[in-house]
Amino acid sequence: QVQLQESGGGLVQNGGSLRLSCTASGRDFSAYTTGWFRQAPGKDREYIGYVTGSGLTTSYASFVKGRFTISRANAENTVTLQMNSLKPEDTAVYFCAADRTAGALVDGRDIEYWGKGTLVTVSS
Repeated sequence: QVQLQESGGGLVQNGGSLRLSCTASGRDFSAYTTGWFRQAPGKDREYIGYVTGSGLTTSYASFVKGRFTISRANAENTVTLQMNSLKPEDTAVYFCAADRTAGALVDGRDIEYWGKGTLVTVSS
């Protein structure tokens, strides 16, 4: 069993940066690929990217275009999402999720564990 808790959301100006953290409790967190998603008001949930359990491999959705970086520190049971050059359209609730397979995260289906989300608001 893994519990995930996001933190670091808040209000930031257009063009600013924000760093989100996903802290896990439970066993064997390093066995899980961990990803980030977001959901803007009135829109479907959107996949952002993932980092494998080892931290050696990352993958991102095409819209990221180098603005976001995912990393992890297994010793601290933490995965981070560094977001730069933020735009008002990045306003959303951001969620972390964990699964033993990267495919589940990319597909956004049958994911084992989810956090409750943290709100990011980018002002224009």
